[in-house]
Amino acid sequence: MKDASNPSSKKLIYIPHALERMKERGISEDIILETINHPDNIENADDKRKVAQRLACGKLLRVIYEEDDLNIIVISAYWTSKLNKYMRRYNEDIL
Repeated sequence: MKDASNPSSKKLIYIPHALERMKERGISEDIILETINHPDNIENADDKRKVAQRLACGKLLRVIYEEDDLNIIVISAYWTSKLNKYMRRYNEDIL
């Protein structure tokens, strides 16, 4: 696991899978941090996992993570162009 600087009080940790996917997909630690700290939307994926979403570079970045009292653990991240699919859920929640 690799940790990164995080302006919040929690330690940001990347599991190896997340680091591999970020490298494959050209996703920087900076945009991950920005997405977690300033998401356009956060969804609960299940009881433990959350998905932070942020529009950037004309696509939607989705960051899957878990959180406890001290840490934010990044599980995976990916870009998607399926804005209607994911943002519709967000728009339905705010209407």
